[in-house]
Amino acid sequence: MSQEKVLIVEDEENERTGLAELVSAWGYRAETARDGAEGLEKVTNWSPSIVVTDLKMPRMGGLELLERLASDGQTMAVVVVTAQGSIDSAVQAMRMGAYDYITKPIDTDRLRTILQNASTLLGTRVELEVTRRKLRDAGSLGTLVGPSKKMQEIFHLIEMVAPSTASVLITGASGTGKELVARTVHDLSPRRNKPFVPINCAAIPETLIESEIFGHEKGAFTGALERRTGCFELAEGGTLLLDEIGEMPVATQAKLLRVLEDRKLRRLGSKVETTVDVRVLAATNKVPEEAVARGELRNDLYYRLNVFNIHMPPLREHKEDVPELVERLLGEMSEKHGRKVAVVSEAVLNLFHNYSWPGNVRELRNTLERAVIVCDGAVIETRHLPPGFGQTTVRTSPEDPDAVRLGVGTTVEEAERLLILKTLAATSNNKTRAAEILGISLKTLHNKLKEYGSVAADAAAGKDE
Repeated sequence: MSQEKVLIVEDEENERTGLAELVSAWGYRAETARDGAEGLEKVTNWSPSIVVTDLKMPRMGGLELLERLASDGQTMAVVVVTAQGSIDSAVQAMRMGAYDYITKPIDTDRLRTILQNASTLLGTRVELEVTRRKLRDAGSLGTLVGPSKKMQEIFHLIEMVAPSTASVLITGASGTGKELVARTVHDLSPRRNKPFVPINCAAIPETLIESEIFGHEKGAFTGALERRTGCFELAEGGTLLLDEIGEMPVATQAKLLRVLEDRKLRRLGSKVETTVDVRVLAATNKVPEEAVARGELRNDLYYRLNVFNIHMPPLREHKEDVPELVERLLGEMSEKHGRKVAVVSEAVLNLFHNYSWPGNVRELRNTLERAVIVCDGAVIETRHLPPGFGQTTVRTSPEDPDAVRLGVGTTVEEAERLLILKTLAATSNNKTRAAEILGISLKTLHNKLKEYGSVAADAAAGKDE
């Protein structure tokens, strides 16, 4: 049984005593405090590893206690207890460094799970710190690579947020590595031995997305021939990544918000609620504030997901990482295809440095994979690159045949339409490639083409890859 010390900070005597007895029955060593001020004294004198604190108390509330603990350099796991209608305060506490939160009336099974997870975190903290330090010294973190200042800042953010249960919103253009960030957060968390389940909201038809996320019972709708377990339940104990969250239907976003706040879900067609213990990460290539303004992303869901934000920069903003990325990707692709390609030539590396990489790291990966396949030796030369590589870099010269020319008075909508159609023409109507260059999802591109109607009929009929 665990010998972790747990401090209960609660102003209501019955709740304080009851929680202490419950926690003691689970094998923890429990102490109590009547408010944050007394809690601070107990922390100093008793040194608990976990603090469970109410938010609203006389003299000193939970948020001030959390702030004081952080300023004193305390590293214990803090779990905040909040009333059902005060989720905003719990989210604020998570932003301040709380490990997790639980709502009143307290679900004892959930509290026990939180304490167990916190104990696991505390037990592996030293191990994780050693691992992180080794990875940082090597200029990488998990599957992410980059000695540049921008990437080192991202590594630092990941290290800060990974041990907690806080939701993370990962933003950035397509191909920048948002899913890799999510996987790294999972791999450096106490949940790393549990499932990591990614789901792309843009790739699922609107009629099926609720079933995919929440699951359904047999007979819940036409075609539901058997019970289906949704992604939330598949990720139980682990991490769920909702990629392209801005493409999720608004009605589904409302149901997702309820699950995030109540930690309970109901499969389609079921009358029974199921408790879930899942950390939710979300990613989008849209500017979230703009998506909220357009009504594509609910403001309350954005607030709930954006407890912590990690923004992935486009590759053109940290091209000093290209040599390390090339080395890592070459190793992966050579092993995948059974080749012995070791390096790229200096001419290729110069081309890579001068290229704008509109498709970001994903485009670099695809370029190198093709080169590894066609390379007949150990060194990738310029002849192994895709035909015309580097010639699609955006240029502003009026003589450039690929330039989009805009006259004074052109509306933003018309400029967008011209840019999309010009990009499609430049990629021979390859919509997947065009979407990567434009930094939008394939689903968004299809929707734009539908808006343009007959003008884009030929483009819409083009290939997806």
